[in-house]
Order: sequence, then C-alpha cells, then structure tokens
Amino acid sequence: MNIARQAAGGALRFRTYATAAYVPPASLEGMQRARIPPPKPKPESSTFYTGRANYYDQLLALESAAKQTRSALQQLHLLPLPQFAQQNLPPLQPVWKSKVDLAELMDAKLTTSRYRRFVTQLNQLNEYRRLAEVAGHTELATRLQRVLDMFERENKEAILARGKSKPVKFDEFGRSYTVGRRKESAARVWVIAAQPAPGEQAASSLVAPTSAQSPIAEVPSLPSAAATGIAGFTSGPLSMSPAPIKVSATNILINNIPLADYFPHLTDRERIVRPFRVAGLLGAFNVFALVRGGGSTGQSGALALGIAKGLAAHVPEVEPLLRKAKMLKRDPRMVERKKTGRAKARKAYTWVKR
Repeated sequence: MNIARQAAGGALRFRTYATAAYVPPASLEGMQRARIPPPKPKPESSTFYTGRANYYDQLLALESAAKQTRSALQQLHLLPLPQFAQQNLPPLQPVWKSKVDLAELMDAKLTTSRYRRFVTQLNQLNEYRRLAEVAGHTELATRLQRVLDMFERENKEAILARGKSKPVKFDEFGRSYTVGRRKESAARVWVIAAQPAPGEQAASSLVAPTSAQSPIAEVPSLPSAAATGIAGFTSGPLSMSPAPIKVSATNILINNIPLADYFPHLTDRERIVRPFRVAGLLGAFNVFALVRGGGSTGQSGALALGIAKGLAAHVPEVEPLLRKAKMLKRDPRMVERKKTGRAKARKAYTWVKR
C-alpha cells in the first residue's frame, strides 16, 4: 500500500500543464515596465581598465613625443648622427625623480621594471633635447625641456654639486684660505704670494713688466766675503769664485713655528714641500697654517693638501700637474679601529699555554 502511494505521489509531483493564468499581450500595453539602467559612461582614457591609467597615459605621451621629435630631427638631417659627432656632444646630467616620487606623482604603485621603462623614455627625450640645443633649434629644445622638467628633482643643482670642490676664496690681502685633512688631522692653510725685497722692488720698478714673467720671487744674493776659488788651484774653473746664490725670502709657519722646528723628520718636510716642487713654485709663496689633531704624518699630509689647493687657486696653470700627481685629492685611508680581544686593530695578544 505504501509502495503504491509513493508511486502515485511521484507521478503527481511533475505536472504537464501550465498553472499560471493566461494574460493576453494586448492587456500589457498600459502596464509600467521596469526602468532600463542608463548606459555606462565611456572612460576618458583608453588605459582606464589597466589599473594604472595615469602611468600609462604619461608613458604613451612620452612615446608619442619621442616619435614626433625623432621625425622632426630626421627632417632636419640631424638623425642618424655619426659616431664621432655623438662622442663630441656635451655630457648629459639628468637627475630624475625616484621611484617613490614618481609613484606619488602618478598615484600608482610602480615596480622596478615599470620605473626603468619610464626612465628609458625620459633619457631618449633628453638626448633629443641635447641634440636640438647643440644644433641651434632652441624652440624645439625649450619645448622638450618643459616636458622633462616635470620629472626632474627639485634639488637637481644641489645633487650635481656633490663631490665638486668649492672655489677658493681670496681675502682683501690676496691670501687664499684652504682646508686639508688627513687621518684625524686637519690643517687650515693661508697662502700668499711672496713679496720681493725692497732693493729688488726698486730695481724692478725701472724695468717694464712682461706678461711672461715668472711668479717666483727673486731677492738679492746674500752678501759674502771675498769669494775666491778652492785653495791650491791657481788656474782652471776651480780657481774661479762661485756664482752668487739667490735665496728666496719665503716662510712656512705652522702654528707660528718654522717648518724645520715643527717637523723634525725629513720625510714630513719633503711631503709638505712636494706641491711646490711639482708646480715649480719654490720660493714663490708664503704659507701660514694652523694644524690640529693626529700625529706628524697626518698633519704633514693635511698641510700638503691645503698647500696644493692654495697653489692651484693662485696659479690655475699648475692645477693639471697637481691633479696628475694626485695631490688635490684627500687620502681616504683611515686608522682601523681597535677590536675587542685584540691588542690593536688586528694584533693578537701573545698566546700562553698555561
């Protein structure tokens, strides 16, 4: 009995006829239909659905500008440029914004690959700007520079000035002031041209000055007694009196102490006088220095660097010589710090078995 009921119920569960009442279509004409949603507005940018619309818009704009600039330069017969002409162009010094700054500007997260792709386009435009500027097309160069300024750092001048030596200043007395450092020592150096002796100054006033006059000051020779040759020689060159030796009236004072008294070691004095020897200006300048800190080696090295800077400021012609001799660059070597458990930086204590 139960089986029959289950079979009958299963057959009645699935109906083969419509249960809803029939509604003629003509009666639906006056009914209010559901409101059709308005169409979606078309995105302003074609890169809207990329998720980084600002980035790709800027990138496409740079690519378009590079393409148009390349076409203009080709019409002006400036591209392609020969290899020798490219080597003679002035160097480029771009300082683009960092990846973080560009991401903030475009309001999008930048990966390293996207940042490099963007900077590549900026470098390409910068090369075209340099070429247009050298060729004399200032209008094209100005328009490109206006575009590139948007992506350059605000402190560009300060960044480019890093590592460059500041110009040496002269006071009202013609003295140059420089600073030299070596290890823990620092030297403040004043360099001034040596003044000729009063007798020579009166004699030189009677002679017309020449443009090729040497900067080395000459002073009268030291007065000497009756100069005679070597005893025992009556003829020949050894019997003749030697030529008078002219000694230049220059001083090198360190902490108000003469050079020979402050640095008793010959190696330290040679290190200080070496800039004069390299530049060929022995006896041409007086030096007054104040040194602090360190030992004799560090103080002499700091003093030599300050003197070399002062000579390069007074006589710019000798700067290549001093630079080639590596005398205008500070020695970066420093004393290594002492380590815990060591006698010095690396020296170990004597090992004792017991």
